[in-house]
Order: sequence, then structure tokens, then C-alpha cells
Amino acid sequence: QVQLVESGGGLVQAGDSLRLSCAVSGRTFISQAMGWFRQAPGKEREFVAAISWSGGNTYYADSVKGRFTVSRDNAKNTVTLQMNSLKPDDTAVYFCAANPTQNSMLILVNTRQYIYWGQGTQVTVSS
Repeated sequence: QVQLVESGGGLVQAGDSLRLSCAVSGRTFISQAMGWFRQAPGKEREFVAAISWSGGNTYYADSVKGRFTVSRDNAKNTVTLQMNSLKPDDTAVYFCAANPTQNSMLILVNTRQYIYWGQGTQVTVSS
């Protein structure tokens, strides 16, 4: 079993930055492909960013490319989402997700590909 706990959400103004963290425990973190998703009120959960367990491969949704950066620290069992130039459209609950894999470069972008999920952290961007 894997436990994921997100932190770092909050209320910011458009143009500000936030840094979300996801702490992973319960199973070898280094073999987990990780992803960030978000869900706005009345909308489906959508992909934001993903990182392979090696950290050598990342992928972003077009809506956040160039503004968000995903990274991981395998020594600290954490994955981070640095969000810059935030927009009101970025307002959502942000979730991290994990899935074990043997492939060190694997990227997963679909919610159904992930087994483990955190409870989410609220990000609100005011205009």
C-alpha cells in the first residue's frame, strides 16, 4: 500500500506562484511513476503533469506547459509541482497519484493508469 499526502495549496492572485508537494510513504517510492491531476468544480479530473520514477522523463498538459514544473526527490520520497504565472483557470483541487512500474522512463497521463491517490490540496487563484 502507498500513502500520498499533498501540501502547499492556498489562495493566491493571478501571476503568483505556488509550490505543491506530495509526500509518499508505504512502498518503494523510487519505482513509482508519479503524476499530478486537478479537478475544478463541476469538471472531470484532468491531467496536469507526470514524471517517470527515474526523473528523466516528464510530460505536461498543454495548458500548463512553460508555467509548471514537476520534479522528484527519490531520497526524500517527494514529488513537487512548481506552479508559476498562475491563472484563475488553474483554480482546482490538485491531486498527486502513483503507480508502480519496472520502467524507469514510463510516463502515465490517464487517471485510470494510476492506482494510488492523495486526498488533494485546494489551489485558488483570484483575478
